[in-house]
Amino acid sequence: MDELLQAVKGYLRITWDDDDSLFMGYISRGKARLNRIAGAELDYTAEGLPRALLLDYVRYANAQALEVFETNYERELLALHLDTQADLLEETEVDGNED
Repeated sequence: MDELLQAVKGYLRITWDDDDSLFMGYISRGKARLNRIAGAELDYTAEGLPRALLLDYVRYANAQALEVFETNYERELLALHLDTQADLLEETEVDGNED
């Protein structure tokens, strides 16, 4: 989680540590929301859509604008959901063929 905190702070150009617990809460809630949208546990440590969306979720949370996050990122969130579900389906099919 510390790696994500540092990534968020770098993305938002925050150099102070006073609000770290606040940002940790944003990160936790963002991960939970994005995992729910995707329908699976996502990897936020690797560069990619899940991490990019998490950084933007935290940016919106910090700006107290979460009510428009999902509207503004509707296409990206749909792509996240569809990609994740396709990956899960592919894994299921591969696992099913090995039995």
